[in-house]
Parts: sequence; structure tokens; C-alpha cells
Amino acid sequence: MSRFVPYISEEAIEQDAAALLAEYAHARGVVIQPPVPIEDIVEKHLKLGIEFDDAHKLFGVPRNPERGADILGAIFFDERRIVIDESLDPEERPGIEGRYRFTLAHEGGGHWRLHRAIFAKDPAQAALFGTPEAPSVICRSSEAKKREELQADFYASFLLMPKSLVIAAWRERFGSAKPRILRLRDRIHLPDGAGDEFVEAVNRLEQQREEGALNEFVRPLAEKFLVSMVAMRIRLERLGLLHREVPRQGSFVVGS
Repeated sequence: MSRFVPYISEEAIEQDAAALLAEYAHARGVVIQPPVPIEDIVEKHLKLGIEFDDAHKLFGVPRNPERGADILGAIFFDERRIVIDESLDPEERPGIEGRYRFTLAHEGGGHWRLHRAIFAKDPAQAALFGTPEAPSVICRSSEAKKREELQADFYASFLLMPKSLVIAAWRERFGSAKPRILRLRDRIHLPDGAGDEFVEAVNRLEQQREEGALNEFVRPLAEKFLVSMVAMRIRLERLGLLHREVPRQGSFVVGS
């Protein structure tokens, strides 16, 4: 049986993430600076255990070798325990640390703070998995658009990339909080009478070029906050600091 997850505004989610950071800073007597110490917040402040395991094997879901991990993490509210899929272990794969940190903030921040009153002690899930120790929430890439998953993603973004710290880092890099426009030029010109499949392929290529350029532009900030380039790009765009524009001709530049 599924549980109803109420609507929560982005503003309310961001306020709770900021409150969590303030609680942690007060309790530890520290000033939060990037990168946000997410493991310390989860383990020492929220008192949640973190484990790595083969999540697909643990929960009896076949792993697709072509698509990689579908289950990234799960949380057991009543046991105060988080399981992260072993594919995200930063000790084994340092290059995936940003994704690991986001998953940890998603579970230990988003789901713990927003959803434990909804999903804790769910007998229906226990029956489904045939064990009294069934996870309260299993997070799957294939279910990323579910309301609770979107809310937890927003929470993770706000927690790892607080608005004030991102703007401060932006000012440090550019000297002001003025937005920047990424202009990707030299577009591929389509020949007359190009078929639909060719047009679609070219459009995909240009989208990939644009995404790649945007990601590379945000790399220094992503490294500063220890998040993925995609996560940082989305955060900057939603804050209105980074805009994309694709003029018809010229060369690739970044400017105001």
C-alpha cells in the first residue's frame, strides 16, 4: 500500500534544510563552510548509521548490467539506518564522491526530515519484503519523479549547496553576484531536406555539447562543494546565476 505524500513547497524545504545546518552549527560550535560536512551531520548530529551494501541483492531486485545501479539508497526510519549501494562507495570510487554525498543528503536529510512520520513503521512494506526489517523508503533512479523523491532531491540540493554559500562562492569567483550567460555558438547547420532522424540526431548532439559546456563551466564550484557538476549546474540555474543561450553563429564564449 502506497502512502500519500503531501505537497511541500520548495521554500519550506529550503527553510528546513537551512534549519538543519543551523542546528548542526550551533550544536558543534562551528561555522558552515563548503563542502558541507554531510557525513558528520548525518552520523553525529542526526545519529543515523550509514552502511554500504549491494542494495539490489539486499532487496531482491535484479541489477541491470547495462544501466548500472537503479537502487541508490534506502532508509530504515525505525532503525535509524541508511543503506547506500556499494557502487557509490567513495573509498572504492573517489570520482563518484559527489553522487554519494548527494545520495546521503537525499536519505539522511530529505527523507529523514520530511518523510519519517509518513513512512515509519509500515507493516505493508514489511509484508511485501517478507521481513519485519523492511526499509521505510527505497530510492530508485527509475522512480525519481515520485513526489517524495523529488522533495528529497530538493532537500539534498539545498543542504549541500546553501544559497548564501553558493552566492558567496560565485562572488569570490566573479567579483559580483551578477548572473552569467553561457553562449554556445557554431551551431551545426542542417542541409535542406534533412530527414527527421538526421535532425533528431543533430539536436541530440547539440544538446550534449551544451550540457558538456555548462558542466565544465561549473566544475570549480562543483569541486569546492564536493557535488557533481550536474547538481551544481542545476542549482546555479535555479538560483538565476547561470543562464544558457544558443545564438546562431560565432564562437563559444562565457560572458555577462
